Amino acid sequence: MSAPTIVAADLPAPADPLAQVAIARAAFASGRTRPVAWRLRQLEGITRLVEEREAEIAAALSADLGRSAVEAWLADIASTKGEAEYARKRLRWWMRPRPQPLPLNQLPATAWIKYEPLGTVLIIGPWNYPVYLTLGPLVAAVAAGNAAVIKPSEITPATSALLARLIPEYLDPEAVTVVEGDGAVTQQLLAQGFDHVLFTGGTEIGRKILEGAAPTLTPVTLELGGKSPVVITADADLDIAARRIAWVKLMNSGQTCIAPDYVLVERSVRDAFVSKVVDTIRAFRQEEGTNGLRIVNERQFDRLASYLDATSGEVATGGVVDRDRLTITPAVVVDPDPDEPLMTDEIFGPILPVLTVDSVDDAIAFVNARPKPLAAYYFTKSRAVRKSLLDEISSGGVVVNHVAMHCLVPQLPFGGVGESGTGAYHGKWGFEALSHRKSVLSKPFAPDPQFVYPPYSATALKIMRKLF
Repeated sequence: MSAPTIVAADLPAPADPLAQVAIARAAFASGRTRPVAWRLRQLEGITRLVEEREAEIAAALSADLGRSAVEAWLADIASTKGEAEYARKRLRWWMRPRPQPLPLNQLPATAWIKYEPLGTVLIIGPWNYPVYLTLGPLVAAVAAGNAAVIKPSEITPATSALLARLIPEYLDPEAVTVVEGDGAVTQQLLAQGFDHVLFTGGTEIGRKILEGAAPTLTPVTLELGGKSPVVITADADLDIAARRIAWVKLMNSGQTCIAPDYVLVERSVRDAFVSKVVDTIRAFRQEEGTNGLRIVNERQFDRLASYLDATSGEVATGGVVDRDRLTITPAVVVDPDPDEPLMTDEIFGPILPVLTVDSVDDAIAFVNARPKPLAAYYFTKSRAVRKSLLDEISSGGVVVNHVAMHCLVPQLPFGGVGESGTGAYHGKWGFEALSHRKSVLSKPFAPDPQFVYPPYSATALKIMRKLF
């Protein structure tokens, strides 16, 4: 049976962000977040929020990002619901103590790992998927029994305001609170010294989050980004590869941290792939005609437009910019200079560079010469080639013969490596990331052998050396 909605209408609005932090900390200190019943109510509340308020969420995402209702459902609503439901069904099992074996020298005794909440955690959400990438981490936080302070992105003000209004209606309004504001507010929050911080966003801001957390030694999970490569071998199914790459690259105007950033394709199939991906983009967008894809703001638009202005590659399709409307038509750029901004910066927009390589080994060398990406995508029918790519390229995650689908699998940890992030969450991995794994060893009073205590005789030491 669904839990009743918690209404916060009678609660006084805190005067400032620090007051909201204090309320969340007091809620955790009261012990109310620890029982499984409270955790389940919060997970049910997240599910009901996205189900019952889908139309309002879609409207806010449209206002902020120009996102269609279908993409809002797929990318923010269905994904959030799936994460919350997966955790709700498995929470009791995750919370069970985990017995551990013991060495002979510790017997008689029992040992186990106890999962306990960290305390009050700070979730800093991004602007590109401001519902899923805010509520997804919240699933992990409340499943682990924490209180949470949520800081949505100010770049998506309609969605931020909506979350600030709806979250207190569906979740415990004291233990889960929303703080709106800009980067200065984020730094103000970080200075309070949370028990954990989970940030999703770009590498540049990620460094500032680490700096802000360092004085209080706050542990941080960073979900960043980078240039996620696609490798297409000569034996790949080019029709399917073109569809799957174009589908994810166009989603949210390419403003996705795990979108395919660039494609490395073997020379023998380069022209065929370019032709197919161009045709696929046109087919996917036939109802939009010549309209471009919406970019979130002028700063991001100008950055993307400058990449197109500076490229030495051949623009096979698209690339028409409209600054008044902040739109760009999806572009495919063939063989840009590897050292130009389009290939050195994370694109985060509807521009797809396609580079020619002579072999899979060349593709591996190209990727490994750059910072480790958040994701990598390999299209091949060869098990041997797949193994080589998996073994020789380091990335946060990998999908073989598809793009970005690993993000929707709660059984898999989601996270980066190196500059693409640190730590991981989703499913049980999120529960563990925001829990403390307390080691417990319980011993009886007897037996209590005297040879382990000083003064040590030669015989006692001989026995101890055998045992230890």
